Amino acid sequence: MVLRRFAWPYGGQRASFCGSFTGWRECPMGLVGAEFQVVFDLPPGVYQIAVLDARLPVKQAFKIMHDEGLSLVPLWDDQQQTVTGMLTASDFVLILRKLQRNIRTLGHEELEMHSVSAWKEAKLQFYGGPDVAAIQRRPLIHVKDSDNLRDVALAIIRNEISSVPIFKPSTDSSGMPLLGLATLPGIVKFICSKLQEQPEGYSFLQNQIVSMPIGTWSPHTGKASNRQLRTSRPSTPLNSCLDLLLEDRVSSIPIVDDNGALLDVYSLSDIMALGKNDVYTRIELEQVTVEHALELQYQVNGRRHCHTCLSTSTFLEVLEQLSAPGVRRVVVIEPRSRFVQGIISLRDAFTFLIG
Repeated sequence: MVLRRFAWPYGGQRASFCGSFTGWRECPMGLVGAEFQVVFDLPPGVYQIAVLDARLPVKQAFKIMHDEGLSLVPLWDDQQQTVTGMLTASDFVLILRKLQRNIRTLGHEELEMHSVSAWKEAKLQFYGGPDVAAIQRRPLIHVKDSDNLRDVALAIIRNEISSVPIFKPSTDSSGMPLLGLATLPGIVKFICSKLQEQPEGYSFLQNQIVSMPIGTWSPHTGKASNRQLRTSRPSTPLNSCLDLLLEDRVSSIPIVDDNGALLDVYSLSDIMALGKNDVYTRIELEQVTVEHALELQYQVNGRRHCHTCLSTSTFLEVLEQLSAPGVRRVVVIEPRSRFVQGIISLRDAFTFLIG
């Protein structure tokens, strides 16, 4: 057994802690100095805790997500005693745009106290349009621990979400049935390990991606695509880049130079870098360029490697890249010029595999 201290430094009048190792029973945390703390004697292993109370102020919620390196997190509803939604990087983008329109009419105290649940309600009214009544209160999309991987992947792909909560059916309504989050990276990593055990039975793995109906491609390649390949320049206003991501319902966009050569990739999750030291409260999205936004990202997380492949790369080679931690897409480039020819995402790979 290993003694492990857990802390909550984000204020409040009281704090409790729970997890699978407590049977999801709340354990009070004691106030030590300026933070709440509790110590548990845990068996050795890997533990992941990432659930936020929906009553938490938005500002604190995104500070926590930034500090913990999270781009999405389940939301706990204390009245219903269950997880009722997800807070994502897309929410942060929409909140930033909404707040920047109203920051001059809202007081700082109101901004500090605006809760996540209140934002979720306002989001439906503000972005829902005339059919908002039909879409509000949509049940939380989830899967059961007994579901097969194909159904789990389909739930993620068809609902255009990045992950789905896994619940364990229980007759005990007082317990918390959340077991974890299923994500496409986790599933593709498992599938890759299985495919590599018997590669001879899957000849399509050795096909070049240029010959496969997969991904989004530039018209220059002559390959047909279901959607337009979008790119952005470093000088593009961040707001315009975010518009493209939200309108196309994609998670990232290649950043290219004047010749179309790949420089970097900007992702919706990169917006979380603006949570450091509340940078988002001191900038105007219309005045920040993609280049500036990437520099802020580098300051927080350091420079990163863009995952690329060639049009002649095999499907297995692309899958192996997509199975690496943190990789959500692979950019197809020309070998010498680095001209962006296309992009293959996890969603593309699964759509092909599932048929």
